Amino acid sequence: MTTYKIQRAKDQEDLARLASQLIASNISLALEQRDRVQIALSGGSTPEQTYLLLGKEHLPWDRVDVFLGDERWVDSSSDLSNALMIRRSLLLSTYPGANAKFHTFPTTQLSTPHKSAEAFAELVSNKCGGDPPIFDLILLGLGNDGHTASLFPDSESLNIKDRWTAVCSGNGQSRVTLTAPVLSSARKIFFLVSGRSKQIALKKLLDPSETSSSIPAKLVNPRSEIIILADDEASALIC
Repeated sequence: MTTYKIQRAKDQEDLARLASQLIASNISLALEQRDRVQIALSGGSTPEQTYLLLGKEHLPWDRVDVFLGDERWVDSSSDLSNALMIRRSLLLSTYPGANAKFHTFPTTQLSTPHKSAEAFAELVSNKCGGDPPIFDLILLGLGNDGHTASLFPDSESLNIKDRWTAVCSGNGQSRVTLTAPVLSSARKIFFLVSGRSKQIALKKLLDPSETSSSIPAKLVNPRSEIIILADDEASALIC
């Protein structure tokens, strides 16, 4: 059974500080054991402030490979692009974080989302190693409907066990995403959850009676404890 540990922050600003410090600390610890580390980051509005702070951390970023956990099928210059958001926050040119190696989904550079997913799966396998590939750290979000990355309720991607990426649809857009086997293989997993709208989803995630068909985030099932970083609004229904 998956075990969770909740670390609370009073508000979104406090949550961003907590998350950036914990991610930086885990990167430092991983670099003490390995020459390079691989991390996968979430898109969305919640983590952007975290990345702005994280990019200012004085780490050996030139030894860090940064990946996306999922991406919308849009051009990398689109305001809907997770890659663009990370470039604008974590990878700002004046920040130490700009020295990281950023690996994105090749979205519209290829002809179909499926080709993009296949290319990214090959890249992840080559860079991370393992079967499934093993990330040192993955940061995930939690949607109001219980999705994480782009694993949405009722999606065929929820049943994939032998591929590392998938194509799916969410909120009317095609997306490419890492699959549950890869997410679950990470050495360290953080969920970043903020706002009143996430209260019910977070409560269901922690409820053993809920299933992954209704809360896809439950498919993330690592051997290690999952750390949930949540502000007071998001965790208000949790004892």
